[in-house]
Amino acid sequence: MASGGIRMWAVVLAWLAAASQAVAADGSAELRAACDAADIQQMLVEAPSIDARGHWLNRRLLLWPAVTATGRFKLYHSAAGRLDARAGHQVSGFDRVVPLVLRAAAMPPALAGRFGYLGSGLLLALPESAVARLPELLRGQMLLVQEDGRGQVLQATGLQAAAALDDLYAKAAAAPDLGVSVVAGRRTGFKLWAPTARAVHLCHYASGAAAALQALPMRRDASTGIWSLRLPSDLSRGYYSYLVETHVRGVGRLRNRVTDPYSLSLSADSRRSYIADLAEPALKPAGWDALQLPDRVKRNTEMVIYELHVRDFSINDASVPEAQRGKYLAFTATDSRGMRHLRALSEAGLTDVHLLPVFDIATVPETGCALPEVPAAAPDSEVQQAAVMALAERDCFNWGYDPLHYSAPEGSYASDAMDGARRIIELRQMVQALSGAGLRVGMDVVYNHTAAAGQHEKSVLDRIVPGYYQRYDAQGQVERSTCCDNTATEQLMMGKLMEDSVLLWAREYKVTSFRFDLMGHQPRAAMERLQARLQRELGRPVQLIGEGWNFGEVADGRRFVQASQLSLNGSGIATFSDRARDALRGGGAADGGEDLIRRQGWLNGLHHEPNAMGGAATHEDLLRAADLVRVGLAGSLRGYELQTFGGERRRLAQIDYAGQPAGYASAPGEVVNYADNHDNQTLFDINALKLPQQTSREDRARVQLLGMAVTAFSQGVPYFHAGIETLRSKSLDRNSYDSGDWFNRLDWSLRDNYFGTGLPPKSDNGANYALLRPVLNNPLIKPEPAQIRWTRDAFLDLLRIRASSSLFRLDSAAAVQQRLQFHNTGPQQNPLLLVGELDGRGLAGAGFERLIYIVNVAGTSQSLYLASARGLAYRLHPVHRAPQAADKRPAEQAGFEPQTGRFTVPARTALVYVLN
Repeated sequence: MASGGIRMWAVVLAWLAAASQAVAADGSAELRAACDAADIQQMLVEAPSIDARGHWLNRRLLLWPAVTATGRFKLYHSAAGRLDARAGHQVSGFDRVVPLVLRAAAMPPALAGRFGYLGSGLLLALPESAVARLPELLRGQMLLVQEDGRGQVLQATGLQAAAALDDLYAKAAAAPDLGVSVVAGRRTGFKLWAPTARAVHLCHYASGAAAALQALPMRRDASTGIWSLRLPSDLSRGYYSYLVETHVRGVGRLRNRVTDPYSLSLSADSRRSYIADLAEPALKPAGWDALQLPDRVKRNTEMVIYELHVRDFSINDASVPEAQRGKYLAFTATDSRGMRHLRALSEAGLTDVHLLPVFDIATVPETGCALPEVPAAAPDSEVQQAAVMALAERDCFNWGYDPLHYSAPEGSYASDAMDGARRIIELRQMVQALSGAGLRVGMDVVYNHTAAAGQHEKSVLDRIVPGYYQRYDAQGQVERSTCCDNTATEQLMMGKLMEDSVLLWAREYKVTSFRFDLMGHQPRAAMERLQARLQRELGRPVQLIGEGWNFGEVADGRRFVQASQLSLNGSGIATFSDRARDALRGGGAADGGEDLIRRQGWLNGLHHEPNAMGGAATHEDLLRAADLVRVGLAGSLRGYELQTFGGERRRLAQIDYAGQPAGYASAPGEVVNYADNHDNQTLFDINALKLPQQTSREDRARVQLLGMAVTAFSQGVPYFHAGIETLRSKSLDRNSYDSGDWFNRLDWSLRDNYFGTGLPPKSDNGANYALLRPVLNNPLIKPEPAQIRWTRDAFLDLLRIRASSSLFRLDSAAAVQQRLQFHNTGPQQNPLLLVGELDGRGLAGAGFERLIYIVNVAGTSQSLYLASARGLAYRLHPVHRAPQAADKRPAEQAGFEPQTGRFTVPARTALVYVLN
């Protein structure tokens, strides 16, 4: 997802510093006009662009990496932003200069752990007498300068000040009421953390569009850096913003008009923050306070998660009132096809709906968004994507991984984005409706980056405390490894913002679990503090899961111990496991070109049923993939022992996965298992590419079911992308974040899966068009309604099977090691059969004495002899035996012979036998 290039707004006024200070002293008409200005900022004094190779380590110490100890080192300051530090000249334009002390000692160990990534350099210190002046210095322009003996500049650099701010204003982390707070009928308070600001004014508006009523100065608390204002009246349902006067490195001294990073709601398109008391009865739908959340989950492994996008859910559902389609309120249409579908999933065993971001996002116009007219065209035509992408920047769709305000609901999903109250009320109504269907509500949250930084119009945090909230490289450039402008949750107030925001969603909107986007870019310590705080303040468990990928500037613990796959064991926080995912699907998430087809997986024909490009795969490749699928079935547990295809018995941590240990978790609740999610091609689409092209529609549906079955049978948290059970296709799109409704549609009438609705958007897929065209044109691939209905019904049966026994949701590594064993392993195995046996003796909720699941990926029936099953009365699971079972083949074609221990499993079938 692109956040858009940083665009600098034109200078509105170039004022003298003295004049600006005089204006700031009163609530003049000029200030009210600034509150109303369409422009985001006013530039007061321009400054030359400069890097920031100097680093504050705390309030006393600085590090200048890769600099030799020659000459003198000084800190220059200008309140007006007029410093001129050209090499070969003396510094001019300063109002203060502080000589620095060269420290011979090494960096203290406590600081080395945080700043070791910077490497060696000069350690400099403020004189003790200057430390007390640092808060004032940080509110202006500062340069770190190396001078020769004549006082001429050898080199100069700006400074990264986050650590100094954390040290000076640590008390701010305990502030309980940043943002707006209302005492009903009595007063309204405003608090903004802006320790480097020269002045802050509150702009107050009666509505989202009216002119400012007043522009009032706020008071700064020197110990916390928090600016506050308390007004003796209840201003609920009004709006506000801030005028923040501050200095920005490389830009100058600015006065930004900016919304509140703690906004509870906003006016349309996030122009103004909304004044609200979330406890006010008018903001609660009827019955909200009495709402009892579904009591289905006590621990991670009891979750069964369905990942869903709010707009996708209903925009294409004609059974939803037109005004509610694509909105929060669509979930309140209890008799719609979509809600009937969700209730059926819930009744079968689904516990959680995880919503793609519903916080305020930057990329969807909340009023006047465009709807493309997509022409009818051939399955492999480019005209559909051209029509969609022509309006992509102005249309009504985006996944939403571009945060603007972390704690306010997104307005494009509300019935009236102009009214800050509607999004609050209607999001709560959505939670109510899903709770009424027996489903808990989870949120996808994105605290690892912002939509923009600097002086971009979609930047909030960085225009209030410049240089603090984002993560920077050693030269002072914003890191963008996540796609966008990375945040630094290792810093005190960014970590607090994340904690406060998550707690608000859990408390005020009754969200029960959270999925953290790119969680590996955050410290484990920050996630554990959040976990403990949620439990402490809410008195109920809130499940935390996330992407634990290890990459970018924080990779391998370079800056801190990450909340990543290999670093979270023992925390109880779960990460998505790519081990079985890749083995099932084939290849990797970044594949392109012929690898999209050549690199088959265990599900779609690796070695045993090669496609036109897959003939190079070996029997050993298939054996290795089968072992990695078993890793997933065993919860990717570090210590679980498995006989590998080589014959050795190894712990899963000793099995290789792309140079990493395949087993990495300490408990099954620390792993999320999945075969597809919103990222990358859907499971149906990846199989469309990798299965032999002559594979029938019926067999494609069966392969889809096998992918879901492996997820359902795996220890850990099962996670399903919405539509996996309806053969969802995005017409081979590998990245549909901005591909509009056309490529993200769902059809709850179960008539279409939207395969072959045009080539996917060129930006992410164009290089592969030559490979995609013949696949989209293959008439054997697109399912008919019968296959879609069958897959949905078979998925319901899978949910029922998982829900029938606690053996599928064991909660400790010891229990998995004790109760789960795999058959058909080692060098003589049939790698087309996965066979797991679970021992239910003495386990509450097991339902069965023993349970055997078998997954046959082959295109033919397979048999297996288990000596341990001889003489035992194994029967098919009751779900398979039921007359209404979707898949009739287990009851009609499978078999078990007690006298020999022989199991017979039909082609491409997953089944379960039980011993009562």
